[in-house]
Amino acid sequence: MSFQLQPPTYGNLITILSIDGGGVRGIIPATVLAFLESQLQELDGEDARLADYFDVIAGTSTGGLVTAMLTAPDENNRPLFAAKDIQPFYLEHCPQIFPQKSGLCGAMERIFRPLGGPKYDGKYLHRIVREKLGENRLRSTLTNVVIPTFDIKHLQPTIFSSYEVKKAPCLNARLSDICISTSAAPTYLPAYHFKNLDDEGNVREFNLIDGGVAANNPTLVAMNQVIKEIFNQNPDFFPIKPTDYRRFLVISVGTGSQKIEQKYDAKMAAKWGTLNWLLHGGTVPLVDVFTQASADMVDVHIAVVFQALHSEENYLRIQDDTLEGTEASVDVSTKSNLNKLVQIGESLLQKPVSRVNLETGLSEPVENGGTNEEALRKFAKILSQERRLREAKSPHPKTLHF
Repeated sequence: MSFQLQPPTYGNLITILSIDGGGVRGIIPATVLAFLESQLQELDGEDARLADYFDVIAGTSTGGLVTAMLTAPDENNRPLFAAKDIQPFYLEHCPQIFPQKSGLCGAMERIFRPLGGPKYDGKYLHRIVREKLGENRLRSTLTNVVIPTFDIKHLQPTIFSSYEVKKAPCLNARLSDICISTSAAPTYLPAYHFKNLDDEGNVREFNLIDGGVAANNPTLVAMNQVIKEIFNQNPDFFPIKPTDYRRFLVISVGTGSQKIEQKYDAKMAAKWGTLNWLLHGGTVPLVDVFTQASADMVDVHIAVVFQALHSEENYLRIQDDTLEGTEASVDVSTKSNLNKLVQIGESLLQKPVSRVNLETGLSEPVENGGTNEEALRKFAKILSQERRLREAKSPHPKTLHF
């Protein structure tokens, strides 16, 4: 079996992996993805990596960083990070990315600093991301990636996509710049400005913030990118039709939410002014609302489409909506909280496969759906079989093997 995944035209499915935004809560999907990759390794050998099985890996904010880590090539043209390496990365570096100050001074700074600028300066994040990702650019990823950001100058999303970069070379930015941009959450980290020079000498200027303001759950963005390619008759997808959602296999991994805690209510919010929406009890309600709303709308839309086409077995959403207190924060990076997030990720594997109930907004177990761990084992087998099928049907099989 070769390293490079043959295109969907030689198989039965289009495979997509999507990772939500959520700051330090990126530990949760990191734990889930490490398990999925371990299952693929059991089937195909220890050198197997997630990038070897998915046609597209999409991520927003912290999910964008995970996406880059899983797909950026090392000197041997293999992923820089195995999935199991991502959790240790977060445990080591989050305390420096989101430094926590204790005592009265820390409390005062948490209250007043956001009024005059972002809560964190982002310098450590910028340095460590540049150090790890180096000069790798969007075109160099080992599979197609989709990473949403938002342009605050033009007030519209900017999607860094392996598909779009073929038509717009100015999007071929360094992965480090893309990750810094998609992680620039308003009030937490500074907006990011950079210029990119394409191969033809054209310069494009970017003024970007966190992709979560547009698509905290980037699954639908990734699917739309593929559908555009099918419409444009990309031979990699022939003879798949744009409306044939039954050909999609999608795994979408969330970073958790505090829905069950019911943190805010209308009686409370009715009295809020601008300041309260931006700062309430150590959280930023406005950011919580728009990131959670966009994530759930995507989940509901995709779940309905897959169910309508009787292909719901091809869509797996793994999300925990029972987070409480600091667990739900995007930036509490104390050792105890980070370790708690690891435990939440591990526990999530044992929870039943669930889907969002439109009336309650809460996730409910799918009848006879089994656990998330069981579902991931099943999906690993499908991914492995799909990869082998493509390899067998391709007229140009590769020579490198696991």
